Amino acid sequence: MGSIALVTGASRGIGRSIALKLGKEGYTVIVNYSGSKDRAEAVVSEIEEAGGSAEAVQCQVQNFDEVKAMVKHITDTHGSIDLVVNNAGVTKDNLLMRMKEAEWDQVVDVNLKGTFNVIQNVARPMIRQKGGRIINISSIVGSLGNAGQTNYVASKAGIDGMTKSVARELAPKGITVNAVAPGFIESDMTDVLSDDVKSQMLAQIPLNHFGNTDDIAETVAFLASGSARYITGQTIHVNGGMYMG
Repeated sequence: MGSIALVTGASRGIGRSIALKLGKEGYTVIVNYSGSKDRAEAVVSEIEEAGGSAEAVQCQVQNFDEVKAMVKHITDTHGSIDLVVNNAGVTKDNLLMRMKEAEWDQVVDVNLKGTFNVIQNVARPMIRQKGGRIINISSIVGSLGNAGQTNYVASKAGIDGMTKSVARELAPKGITVNAVAPGFIESDMTDVLSDDVKSQMLAQIPLNHFGNTDDIAETVAFLASGSARYITGQTIHVNGGMYMG
């Protein structure tokens, strides 16, 4: 049986590119989505048309019971979970003094609690099989901070910290845990930004161009590969030099 990869929030953007890349690498890809079944099934079709194998599974990662059921379905159907990419995330931007409690709660629930829910549930089968890879998608703003994104920044900084703690706990079980922190990546989430904002961002990038979703997918594929077997507890920044930590 081939390797099984779960990618959360895989119906669009960075998650979609990661799913497609892992499909090309030979994984059976579980394309998780929360709302858009059509987009998720389109990703599945694209993977299958390229000769790979995939399945779309709906689950709200912030709901622990739904995550538990999803992981059980995957292990019952496919026998294992070898790689997990925690990519699901949302933004609800607002200045601190205007931020509503619901905006804070939704972002932290999906981004941070959702990542915890998935990790805790996949850790059990990975421990039983004596190995696995967990890769969390963080963000450059978790290290830099960003005005108007207190909720999002807190969730992503939390993911970086969680990555280190979980890596220490799971390393003796043969499981590596790392994070990838994208910088300014062109995607449907950034297309809504004004040209003025994009120009300001570009001025901060030493390489003088924006990244794309494939840049993140390639980094994830490396961390999932045998070449990264001795890397754990790290946050890998992919940002064109915008942040050098």
